[in-house]
Amino acid sequence: MTRIRCNGAEYRVDRAGDRLLIDVLREDLRLTGTKLGCGTGDCGACTVLLDGRPVNSCLVYAVECAASEVETVERVSRDGAGRVLAEELAEAGAVQCGFCTMGILVMATSLIESNPAPDRAEIETALSGNLCRCTGYLPIVRAVESAARRVAAEREPA
Repeated sequence: MTRIRCNGAEYRVDRAGDRLLIDVLREDLRLTGTKLGCGTGDCGACTVLLDGRPVNSCLVYAVECAASEVETVERVSRDGAGRVLAEELAEAGAVQCGFCTMGILVMATSLIESNPAPDRAEIETALSGNLCRCTGYLPIVRAVESAARRVAAEREPA
């Protein structure tokens, strides 16, 4: 049995040693916002935060997370930069089929949290590991730019 801290709560997971984090999140913890796309770390649909760093959960064994904090899209999108980004993605028409959206939201939120004023090149670099077949990326990049501006404005002292 392995204890995993996820979204601020602690869970006990049986058979974690031979299972990927994505499988434990979706099957055991019922956190289905994280999507399994390619299973090889190429598409970014399964992006979660592991101790605040974005990782592809399809490449991490659950047992490796025993001493760490995992954050999924369910928590990231609840408030702060993640909530603002979710609103901006919807407003910009950057959500179409939605399959890639959760990983993009987690990755872009991590970017905004670590760099409150990313330029377009930094946004494109940060999102380069997230594949989207529907939007053509421009609406996504614009949404991240807009979210970063909103988050910065909200953080400014009144």
